[in-house]
Amino acid sequence: MTTFWSLWIIIITVGTLVGCAALLIWCLKDKMGVEESADMGHEYDGIRELNNPLPKWWTYLFVGTFFFAATYLTLYPGLGNFKGVLGWTSSDQTVRSLEESKASVAAAQSNKQLDQYAKELDDADTYFGEAFKSLAYVNGSTELRPIPEIAADSEAVKVGQRLFLQNCSQCHGSDARGQKGFPNLTDDAWLYGGEPAAIVTTIMHGRIGQMPSWKDALGEQGVEEVVSYTLSLSGRSVNARDAEAGKARFVVCAACHGTDGKGNPAVGAPDLTDQDWLFGSSRADVTETVMNGRSGVMPAWKDILGEDKVQLVAAYVWSLSNSDNK
Repeated sequence: MTTFWSLWIIIITVGTLVGCAALLIWCLKDKMGVEESADMGHEYDGIRELNNPLPKWWTYLFVGTFFFAATYLTLYPGLGNFKGVLGWTSSDQTVRSLEESKASVAAAQSNKQLDQYAKELDDADTYFGEAFKSLAYVNGSTELRPIPEIAADSEAVKVGQRLFLQNCSQCHGSDARGQKGFPNLTDDAWLYGGEPAAIVTTIMHGRIGQMPSWKDALGEQGVEEVVSYTLSLSGRSVNARDAEAGKARFVVCAACHGTDGKGNPAVGAPDLTDQDWLFGSSRADVTETVMNGRSGVMPAWKDILGEDKVQLVAAYVWSLSNSDNK
């Protein structure tokens, strides 16, 4: 914060407090020269105004707020660039990456700094760290429990669900059914495979998906023909002539989606023969995909959640599409 804005905040804050104090002092003084409790001659709706001072409890409460404000502004940041005598901060606002954030938190914890974010992480690890490990590992060892085994543990699934709601629901929804551009995790359509190991890998290391643009290579007519053929693969009614022409052009798509259009989990290429469409199933949506391409990023959660929490989230996600473990 610049010196100008720091002074601006200090002047406004202190000025407001001084102004309120002056108003209180002014109200405590009798300026009418009239005996206390005397009738002031004003009446409204049967209520007459008497010359009474402010109630003592109200005055004391008001004075107490000034002491509280002065104490708070001395101990904690609030007056411009003044950081308070305790040195308390909500978090380190200078970090620009996950690595810097982790280093800042570690430094604050080791130096016992009053960093609220670092303290909350430390408290969470103290109170819940062992609980996460006991659910994710085999009898306190370093061996992770198999995903199906964790998914069969109702307590572990509940914990995995809470972790999912805190970290994954922003994109996939609180019900894990996704939204346009974000996969539904409750069905059996998986871009990179729905096996336990594949789900763990996806959460741990993230995914980067890229569908190239075919506008320049195919031209508008070629795109329309490929879209017609693509829609026909899932049983949609299309122009037969366009679909036949699109089948010949589909060879450029087969490298990822396969000659049968059933996709390839190794590269995250979706199955084009089912009814699941990540970016929309309308002809306009599919045309937009082929014409201009698509890109998507699933962030890596290894450094954020840690191996034990990732295992719990993976078990919860796996259980959503496996009815025997719901």
